[in-house]
Amino acid sequence: MKELLEYLVRALVDDPDQVEINPVEGDRTVIFEVKVAPDDMGKVIGKQGKIANALRTVLKAAATREGKKVSVEILS
Repeated sequence: MKELLEYLVRALVDDPDQVEINPVEGDRTVIFEVKVAPDDMGKVIGKQGKIANALRTVLKAAATREGKKVSVEILS
């Protein structure tokens, strides 16, 4: 799942070298903390959060196949 999220976020931003994804794993949940360059923050969030919600939806679908719950947090 981390690789999928990293691939999607790197495709969205102008500076893919500054993309950092830190998974925080619990018992049945995984929280992905996504850090990007300040200039790319708007590209990852999108208008009214639509891109961020789309990323969350794709990750939840992938997590369901593995029997886990997923959350995506975009950090500045």
